[in-house]
Amino acid sequence: MKKILVLIPAEEPHKKKLEAAAPGCEFIYSSTQDATPEMVQEANVIIGLPKAADIQASGNLELLQLSSAGADSYIKPGVLGEKTILTNATGAYGKAVAEHAFALTMMLIKKLYLYRDEQKKRSWTDHGTVTSLSNATVVVVGLGDIGTTYARLVKAMGATVIGVKRRASIPPSCVDEIVLTEDLDQVLPRADIVMSVLPGTAETTHLFTLERFKMMKDSAYFVNVGRGSVVASDVLYQALSEHLITAAGVDVTDPEPLPADSPLWALDNLVITPHVSGWYHLRETLEGIVDIAAGNLARLMAGEEPENIVDFATGYKK
Repeated sequence: MKKILVLIPAEEPHKKKLEAAAPGCEFIYSSTQDATPEMVQEANVIIGLPKAADIQASGNLELLQLSSAGADSYIKPGVLGEKTILTNATGAYGKAVAEHAFALTMMLIKKLYLYRDEQKKRSWTDHGTVTSLSNATVVVVGLGDIGTTYARLVKAMGATVIGVKRRASIPPSCVDEIVLTEDLDQVLPRADIVMSVLPGTAETTHLFTLERFKMMKDSAYFVNVGRGSVVASDVLYQALSEHLITAAGVDVTDPEPLPADSPLWALDNLVITPHVSGWYHLRETLEGIVDIAAGNLARLMAGEEPENIVDFATGYKK
């Protein structure tokens, strides 16, 4: 009998779905905060985000089904044992995170962030011209589920969409052109908007250097809903304070939480949200995570390969 530790906020319908996928197993329901190291060590399956330090390459753990798309903390050497399969929740976050990125985009190009500041000052001030997604060139860096969903939204508004990926592929209908990550520098000068939804890996850390911001138009906008580590805070501050680009909107920072004394807070051309685009803020996200977890539980019980297996070398879904 397998021990299955569930660390997501499962309600009764969710519990029934999970338990139906693995009949005869022992289910323990807890949370990331409340799960003890002993509970983590004894589990054969974990659904959610256990503390990485508690796993200690457990020999009991057969499957770690993350409730996140990012796997940063779990692909580090020594966290998981060789026999542990790591799967993520790719597919559950597309709508929530893409819509948040789209909202940030519209907030920036219509200068709504400036008008919110004026409202707080009770100031009736006109900030002049705005731009449109119609005929804008949008570069989406990271064309997975979230990136493709975002591309679909901006394409519907009339944008030309360039997707940036690690591997070449046929563009989906919402993408006009695909380039490889190593060719990013070729498309940055063309971008009116750059949206990053990259995971945090060795390859993506500080990908957006000051030199790359200098390649962009000074009228361009930068949106980041992937991982804050793709751009160093001092680089982002310099790019915005020196007006290398017009403005940025980020849902992620490095570090998180962003310290109260960070100079980023004071920038009037930066919109910061506290990593809230995903998680369970949209109800459909939790439903999607439960569906993915239940499906992978059933596959594990049947001796089949789970879906959404994470490649330890890249941090992405294989």
